[in-house]
Amino acid sequence: MVVEGLIETMTPAPEFSSAEIAQFHEQGFAIVRNLGSAELCARMTAITDDGLHRRIEPLELETELKYPGAPESVAGEGGGTIRRLKQALSRDIVFTEWLQYAPLLTRLKQLLGPEVVCPLAHHNCIMTKEPRFSSDTGWHQDLRYWSFVRPDLISVWLALGPERKENGCLQVIPGSHRMPLPASSFDSALFYRSDLPENEPVLAKRELVELNPGDVLFFHAKTLHAATRNFSTRTKYSVVFTFRAMDNPPTPNSRSSKSPELLLH
Repeated sequence: MVVEGLIETMTPAPEFSSAEIAQFHEQGFAIVRNLGSAELCARMTAITDDGLHRRIEPLELETELKYPGAPESVAGEGGGTIRRLKQALSRDIVFTEWLQYAPLLTRLKQLLGPEVVCPLAHHNCIMTKEPRFSSDTGWHQDLRYWSFVRPDLISVWLALGPERKENGCLQVIPGSHRMPLPASSFDSALFYRSDLPENEPVLAKRELVELNPGDVLFFHAKTLHAATRNFSTRTKYSVVFTFRAMDNPPTPNSRSSKSPELLLH
């Protein structure tokens, strides 16, 4: 099944409707079409092209994670393939402008409360999925390596180009953020196991999230999601940031507490 966006007009509303808020809480995600302008996407794409061409650190390579489909070693064919450009916020002012964009921030406040914080330790990146040497990302929740008082964080995924099944768009399990998933359903790396018969009814609920440039997916940190490798001939770019409420701080001395955070106004 392909997820259809709730907003189809060229100009998005300034905030979520009550129906969209209800959908987010029920399904664990919501889509806003055209939230990112064509100019914004073009500027971010130019920064991404430059970062990839000049290999501007910090980077993450496909070989580092060794997911299915990734090159086996840095020395082998495709071994230098970049999976994401880290620390997006430090790469250009356009990313700060995006975080301060009123229709985005208003929606985050509707979901998280009046004071919204952007932890720079998680996401804060540009995902770059290459055609030949990208990998499959298994089913997981974004809380695998995060440590906060509550699990109620929201990721915001901005598509800079078309995202379709053939180039590895995200897939989600609606309502999985509210499911009591036992620890035995996950492997040692905290991926939801697709080889367990008892997990099949959950995975059968999967939906594709197909996006156009400027479309945005809001999803809860406990929403199960996955993506295949890129089977198309063009690289796919996506910008991802994560947000929390002010009263949901990171656990002291955890990975989540080791980087600065932004209080958004």
